[in-house]
Amino acid sequence: MQTWIRGAVLGAAVTFLSAGGPAAAADKVTFVTDFGFNGRHAYYYVALDKGYYKDAGLDVEIVRGQGSADAVKQVAAKTAQLGFADAAAVILGRGNDQIPVKLVAMVYAKPPHAIYVLKDSGIAKPKDLEGKRIADTAFSAMPKMFEAYAKAAKIDGAKVTWMVAASDALPGMLNLGRAEGIGQFTVGEALLKKAAGGKELVRLAYADVGLDYYSNGIIATDDTIKTNPDLVKRFVAATMRGLKDAIANPAEAGAIMNKYHRQVDVDIATAETAAVAALAVVPNETLGSINPDRVQKTIDIIAGAYPLKTPVTVQDISAPDMVAK
Repeated sequence: MQTWIRGAVLGAAVTFLSAGGPAAAADKVTFVTDFGFNGRHAYYYVALDKGYYKDAGLDVEIVRGQGSADAVKQVAAKTAQLGFADAAAVILGRGNDQIPVKLVAMVYAKPPHAIYVLKDSGIAKPKDLEGKRIADTAFSAMPKMFEAYAKAAKIDGAKVTWMVAASDALPGMLNLGRAEGIGQFTVGEALLKKAAGGKELVRLAYADVGLDYYSNGIIATDDTIKTNPDLVKRFVAATMRGLKDAIANPAEAGAIMNKYHRQVDVDIATAETAAVAALAVVPNETLGSINPDRVQKTIDIIAGAYPLKTPVTVQDISAPDMVAK
């Protein structure tokens, strides 16, 4: 009888473990977006919906951020293990506040920053922004990069007034003339056009004045990269699978995003995903890869626009070996 009992217990234990018991439990990961839940984030949900995170042994929870600076702070505080944030916020956080966060994969490899105005405002070029009001959220990367934009465009940035507002109030402020312009990533243009109600928009993109730098990417703390690089690599690889699928089929990605967040219109999510593709794909480079030379260029642009208490190196803000070649 005792032999039978021991055999039964052993058999049950083997069955339990093979069925995904504690020994096979997925690593829990909290991931924070740069801002809210938008169509531009669809590829994360593609990875979630298609089981890419599960295949990588990850149990991922996606939470909303309140801007890149907020995402950097949340990851640094370990309320989220990984996040999505603008390179400028990472550089400024490291240089001025010694926040130990690095980029581990690049998504917006080209600048998405822009200021949108109504065509009937008469604003058609950067110089026209002088004496005007631009609204954006408190933690947006747009104002942080504006000084670099002003220098490149040869305008007086001190003559532009920045106003702080909630994200959902921005389109209304523009339409009602409470601000002559609003900050917005180019990936959000489709949503902004819809909110404009037929009014024609003018886009003043930072890239149009010759700025070329890295923007948003996946971030993690120095400690997480050092102590659990495998987790970071698995998350990055699964996310890049989702991004690759989203780029190949933006409409499918839009539908998946709508499935998880019904407030996100399928057509808007589809258009935003296509806009992400335009920023993420770099010829002859692996999706998500980080080029040290371009990191240095990004640092130079930020340091040229803002005083940094402590010099920042490429190694300080990036960990390029987290992306599989």
